[in-house]
Amino acid sequence: MNTVVKIAVIVILNLVNANIQAQTKFEKGMSKAFQLWDANKWDEAENMFERISKADEDKWLPHYYIAQLNSIKSWNTKDETILKAQLDKAQDHLDIAISKSENNAELLVLQARVYTNWIAYDGMTYGMKYAAKVTELYNKALALDSENPRVVYSKAEWEMGSAKYFGKDTAPYCQEIEDAIELFDNFKPESKFHPKWGKEQAQQIVDNCKA
Repeated sequence: MNTVVKIAVIVILNLVNANIQAQTKFEKGMSKAFQLWDANKWDEAENMFERISKADEDKWLPHYYIAQLNSIKSWNTKDETILKAQLDKAQDHLDIAISKSENNAELLVLQARVYTNWIAYDGMTYGMKYAAKVTELYNKALALDSENPRVVYSKAEWEMGSAKYFGKDTAPYCQEIEDAIELFDNFKPESKFHPKWGKEQAQQIVDNCKA
């Protein structure tokens, strides 16, 4: 092996080792963040995701989970100042995530849910502003990934809520959500850190449909 080849091999090995070490740090950080979340230490989990997002600027997943945490917290928030701070933060991180991963059905679903947070808080004010956008986002997500259970479930849940609001039959959406549960059973996330939530919520809605 001549000197040039040896140098090339060393450079390649160093790059591979650096990538492995970086990936290991990312995986450790993400695992820790989910452990904190599972322990209901949401603020600590969010802080961990923020640290990861700064250390791994090319990754969209940490931004996704920061946005998701703030969306989930907002369902029970009555104070508009707190709600706005949470949803503005969710939107900021969603914008970053979308810039790193365009045409991503998971991000479109989460964007729709953030808009729905606003509508749920004040339908009169935000319904006109966001309702059509939510429908558009779910249609786009379905076109991108019709086998994604979160797309099918979330779209049907949104349409069910609209049907209830206008006094229409919700039975067709019960069936769609039941179909989504089958998709959950067959869904394989791209990695252990990719989104996999939704089955329990979907099952609860189906159970209520049958009650």
